[in-house]
Amino acid sequence: MLRISPAPHITSKESTQKIMWAVVIALMPAFAYAIYLFGQRALLLTLISVLSAVLSEYLFQKTTKREIRISNGSAVITGILIAFNISPNSPWWLPAVGSAFAIIVVKQIFGGIGYNIFNPALAGRAFLTASWPGLMAGNWAAPFSGTLSGLPTKALDGIAQATPLTLLKVNPAETIAQSLNSSYMLKALFFGKVGGCIGETSALLLLIGALYLFLRKFADWRISVGYIGSVFLFSGILYYLGKTPVLPLFQILSGGVMLGGLFMATDMVTSPVTIKGRWIFGIAGGIICVLIRVWGGYPEGVSYSILIMNMFVPLLDKISEKRIFGR
Repeated sequence: MLRISPAPHITSKESTQKIMWAVVIALMPAFAYAIYLFGQRALLLTLISVLSAVLSEYLFQKTTKREIRISNGSAVITGILIAFNISPNSPWWLPAVGSAFAIIVVKQIFGGIGYNIFNPALAGRAFLTASWPGLMAGNWAAPFSGTLSGLPTKALDGIAQATPLTLLKVNPAETIAQSLNSSYMLKALFFGKVGGCIGETSALLLLIGALYLFLRKFADWRISVGYIGSVFLFSGILYYLGKTPVLPLFQILSGGVMLGGLFMATDMVTSPVTIKGRWIFGIAGGIICVLIRVWGGYPEGVSYSILIMNMFVPLLDKISEKRIFGR
């Protein structure tokens, strides 16, 4: 009458392949808008990045005689996210190198999907930033001529040549801060009418894609709320203490906070499995991001904050695990 079998005892109709392709679908609104915003260059760089990721995974698995698993879509996600983290003016080989590094060094050498310690796309971006900082930190494209009308001319010229975060880091003058805090700028950041990386410009479209994943329970909203919320609250405290000249709303809408907090910090492989651990992961990551932005030499802190927290995932799972029934 009884059947003895090993764990797991709870099964689901969901599969790794279904989850991965759902993430790809969730990224499509931001991807389509990037093509509209920056033109065919965004499409070309993303396709190169995805092709490099898929081909690198295939060749590594073929060479090491492992099961070929490129159809599960995980390499496609890595390729898209690598492209989303670079400038639309980047040379074609930059995403190709970043994706190859992310797949081979960060993912496959550690055992493939489910075994990598760090988020492959973020580690790939960190590698590109360390190797070619000039290409990763400059040469930005200005999307729409005249969309930021209402800002002072000096600020508008600066935004056309750099991301708002870069402009703030190199010129934290009060006049620039007033422009960045204006309703014009905040609306532009929310809808995506500013220069920046290919996939991080529109907070609205990233939120729509993330909501799709939350509703399907393929991503945990707690990590995103913890990360984005702590960026907002901590930067708000520093703003009222006079340590940063920009509003907390600017902090969460600019740069990669939305992309990182919604799609990278929530990576199932490199985030905690416990609810308490996920809250700690998100909140601590957001605080580290603000610390890097305000006092670090680099204008952005999203990538490094999440990579740092990736290292603590085993510890967070250990200290936040529930007591086993009967102990």
